[in-house]
Amino acid sequence: MNDVRVERLLINYKTLEEFKRFKEYGNQELSMLEDLQSNIVENDSESPFYGIYYGDTLIARMSLYKVDKKYDQYFEPSHDYLELWKLEVLPHYQGKGFGKKLVDFAKQDNLPIKTNPRVNSHGFWEKMGFQKAKYEMERDFGQNPLLWLPEGVNERIIN
Repeated sequence: MNDVRVERLLINYKTLEEFKRFKEYGNQELSMLEDLQSNIVENDSESPFYGIYYGDTLIARMSLYKVDKKYDQYFEPSHDYLELWKLEVLPHYQGKGFGKKLVDFAKQDNLPIKTNPRVNSHGFWEKMGFQKAKYEMERDFGQNPLLWLPEGVNERIIN
């Protein structure tokens, strides 16, 4: 586990094939195939996808997007922040620290992080130090975001 590292995934057809394995074995609602396919078509050079390999097999992945502070509605003071999406670890590898490794990778920039957890995953996110955002109807559009706040950053309270 100590030699396991998070890697930026390439936007190419090899990664697309690896994502298809996730769709087959993982959670359907977390499939990143559509995101990857649109990035291949748009030829984005900077991949927002990160993963962990065990040998040659991609076993854990997430999307990580940096959001400019001019769009920040969550943090005080306003901040660039990371939006962490679709974290998934293949079932056989769950409970072995790979999800934590991905979250720790996201935290290393010491920017606030927002995520929208899937059903029944709140316990994991709480262990990772995330807290439930105060729900704001117009801002959150039916989502229940969780936030990770580095030192010196607070949740913005909208009145």
